[in-house]
Amino acid sequence: MSQQSIGILGTGSYVPERHVSNAEVAARVGVDEEWIARKTQIGGRRYAAADEATSDLGLHAGTAALKRSGLAAGQIDYLILATSTPDSPQPPTAYHVQRGLGADAAACFDINVVCSGFVYGLELARSLVASHPGSHALVVAADVYSRILDFSDRRTAVLLGDGAGAAVVGEVPDGRGFVDFELGSRGDAHDLIRVEGGGSRMPTSPETIAEGRHYFRMEGRGVRDFVMENFPPFVDRLCAKTGIGRDAVQHFVPHQPNGVLLTELVECAGLDHAFTHRTLERYGNVGSASSAVTLDEANKAGCLKDGDLVLIGSFGGGMSIGAGLMRWVGTA
Repeated sequence: MSQQSIGILGTGSYVPERHVSNAEVAARVGVDEEWIARKTQIGGRRYAAADEATSDLGLHAGTAALKRSGLAAGQIDYLILATSTPDSPQPPTAYHVQRGLGADAAACFDINVVCSGFVYGLELARSLVASHPGSHALVVAADVYSRILDFSDRRTAVLLGDGAGAAVVGEVPDGRGFVDFELGSRGDAHDLIRVEGGGSRMPTSPETIAEGRHYFRMEGRGVRDFVMENFPPFVDRLCAKTGIGRDAVQHFVPHQPNGVLLTELVECAGLDHAFTHRTLERYGNVGSASSAVTLDEANKAGCLKDGDLVLIGSFGGGMSIGAGLMRWVGTA
């Protein structure tokens, strides 16, 4: 396995044009606009157009990441797409993105770790590139949650939006790139976040549709407790095995569940000193894409300087947790 440093060569993101305000969601859900802002700190979100699917969003984000990296689509050896809202059950959504990009040399596959997908994808990309020196991977995280929201459920309908983010992974200068990752899953908590219908256990039928089994469901209090209990120890383990104290972290790029939870998590994880990058005020929770979109926006804004220590963290259905440390590459 190559000892060459592996890291991010370029980032990209895309959010749909349609802006959906709290007022619009409040009217559909039947709550007060102020209630949404107070409970979530979300100010708006984007919904995909009727003719936009997950792969369309991912294609835009992947194109932007390739442009930033300076690579052509034909130089991508692996295309990893993280989503829990695929275009269809088959084929993998990654193949549609491949076709749109013209990345004909890439081996493509989807992963579904719900909101942890981007971080898991980066670790997979690191392993593949390290095993095949000189190769490149494109990690795309994209979700269209507006298609599976139940607007009679105020606990979920106010939180989620649509978007995509991407990163090109390859060899980087020594002393830069990924330091290490910590990934984990807790299947015993799988019922906290779920879409029950549409799979082999509960195939789509008139009954499942009538019962709303194809909608996204979440136990908000249970998710909050899970994250507070499990994410800080993941940061502890990551810091322990890398020998890097959390006080050295300069940037925290987390999943964007809601603002209240995120503020509490930063304090609970001992990351108050780091700059926490947030996009939820504008885009809400965009699932697997949220940390990817946030990373790209921080990058485009010039917030990430060469050599800065960045912690990217996520948590989502499964339940899953992912955290990674990287030394930022100034040209990414």
